[in-house]
Amino acid sequence: MNELISIRNLLIQRNERDALKIASLDIQRGETLAIVGPNGAGKSTFLLALAHLIKPKHGEILFNGKPISHMNELEYRRKISFVFQDPLLMDMTVGHNIALGLKFRGTDRDEMRARVIRWSKAMGVDSLLRRRAGQLSGGEAQRVSLARAFVLDPELLLMDEPFSAVDPPTRAQLLKDLSNLLSHDHRTTIIVTHNLTEAAQIGNRIAVIVHGELKQVGTPKEIKAKPADQSVKDFLREL
Repeated sequence: MNELISIRNLLIQRNERDALKIASLDIQRGETLAIVGPNGAGKSTFLLALAHLIKPKHGEILFNGKPISHMNELEYRRKISFVFQDPLLMDMTVGHNIALGLKFRGTDRDEMRARVIRWSKAMGVDSLLRRRAGQLSGGEAQRVSLARAFVLDPELLLMDEPFSAVDPPTRAQLLKDLSNLLSHDHRTTIIVTHNLTEAAQIGNRIAVIVHGELKQVGTPKEIKAKPADQSVKDFLREL
């Protein structure tokens, strides 16, 4: 079995309304899956469900073949990292921000230093380790946020439109750097984006969510050539 995540008959409700339905979805170990869909379609709800921050009304999410509802919550949360639209950095240096999660886990100081150096270099912020978070540009802050996620060595990386708050040139460079990193790192990653071109650049596959339902999963070429239904066609037409 090479699936890291398997989802069956999932229904998520928010405010007593159906927010997300997924009949079946398998996510392979090492895959980057890009989630696209209109505003309010349920993309962020999907990430929150995977992070076990929202509990399903019914259905199951399996992680390594085990229902996450049966796992110790702290144990499961330590297997994932979440990157949000806004970096949410603490008022401290870049180095301390990247190391924060490792400190909470009681990581050995030498190992912590080595990991911070490795991932600050990977994300191009190693020259900024002593700079305070408030002195960073938007792009620099998001790179620090990404380094902070990778430094925890998660089995699953969740990203909710991590480039939406930066200017287009910075966004393009961040996307390029992250795509290159994931192509070598092979870390299971699920990233939400509004942009189908970006999804095609970074994702091995694309999942289309429309009206709170997973409609189609496939390569960009497959989805463009054969949209699953009219709602997917309409979404593609709006892009």
